[in-house]
Amino acid sequence: MDYPVDFRCPISMELMQDPVTISTGVTYERKNIEKWFFYYKKKTCPTTMQSIDNFEITPNHTLKRLILSWQNEEAARSRDSLKHDELVSLLAAMESTPFKVSSLRKLRTNIAESGHEVKEDFVKCGGIDILVQIIAQILVESLDFAAFTACEEALGVLHICLISLSDDEKIIQFLSKPETIKSFAMMLQRGSAEARFHAVAIFRQLARADHNWKKFVTQDQGFEFFRSLLELVSDDQICSKASASALELLTDILGTSKRSRLKAVEAGAVCILIELLPDSSRSKCEKMLLLLKLLCECAEGRQALVEHGLGVAAISKKLLHVSSAATKITVKILWLICSYHPSERVLEEMLIYGSVNKLFALLHVDNRSSTKEKVVKIFKLHGNSWRQYPCFPFGLKDYLGSTN
Repeated sequence: MDYPVDFRCPISMELMQDPVTISTGVTYERKNIEKWFFYYKKKTCPTTMQSIDNFEITPNHTLKRLILSWQNEEAARSRDSLKHDELVSLLAAMESTPFKVSSLRKLRTNIAESGHEVKEDFVKCGGIDILVQIIAQILVESLDFAAFTACEEALGVLHICLISLSDDEKIIQFLSKPETIKSFAMMLQRGSAEARFHAVAIFRQLARADHNWKKFVTQDQGFEFFRSLLELVSDDQICSKASASALELLTDILGTSKRSRLKAVEAGAVCILIELLPDSSRSKCEKMLLLLKLLCECAEGRQALVEHGLGVAAISKKLLHVSSAATKITVKILWLICSYHPSERVLEEMLIYGSVNKLFALLHVDNRSSTKEKVVKIFKLHGNSWRQYPCFPFGLKDYLGSTN
């Protein structure tokens, strides 16, 4: 290796490991200058040949730090050069052979263990284009095991790259193409647990970028797409991260259009969420309630909830028992039901399962809020219907009397 001149020992011309300075101001490798003075009994400076009376040597810490820094930079450059050559070789192999899985696995390991620079180099070498081509093959060779496995591996590499390069606008636009999204959707429906997590995570990245992929999903994907997401939500054993990401992705999609909510209802979203709600954790419960609220904003969603045997009961149980955010969402759901589906059975279930008592408790909150206003509207709509029941809250009779 070509070392900088100032880093070489003037005696051996090798890179210094332990540089020390003598009285003449010249720096040498410690072992070389000590041998010069104490073994050969020399009394001159090897470089200037000046006579020396003072044989003290002083460590040159500044130069040592500079040498170490230079060595680290050289090592990094060397590693990056090797990584680049290996990347080019692996990408060439993936383009030239139908047997891509082993190359993809090596690539995935290299990308995962490398820094941001290597991932950027991978993109510059056309790596994303090659990955997308491999993933798109699933649309043509969906029954071919090798193609399917290669697609899963390519999806894993793509997921690793997007973690570091999620703000790259060109990559996001490239991944938002209809054919690419169709491939991701197929992996979401048919892939392994890991591949399904990667597909959901990539969809989440696209959601954050706010591209037209939501419109494509809404228009071109059937209820099977939503059913696949709901399967992930309902089974933490598949992958807890995938389950949480699927919930967030559903929230992103359902917030965009009525059509997506209709497809989710068709896929059984209301039924699945109602049955998961009783045993869900606090954070998951809030997300599920938000999804139910979005679904209840369409008539089909409200109908599915009130027709479910546990619909009103599950919603009532969460009122005031989870968090203020969950309570606000739950009141909105009950208000939608009471406004558009106030059947006698629904109103009776609200009273039996405690919704009416809990809503009455919310009336004692002093501050004005949209939640309290909805509670007041509910009682104005149906308070007189609830009066006939013996379990009707006594204090509410007085309250209704004062408001009439």
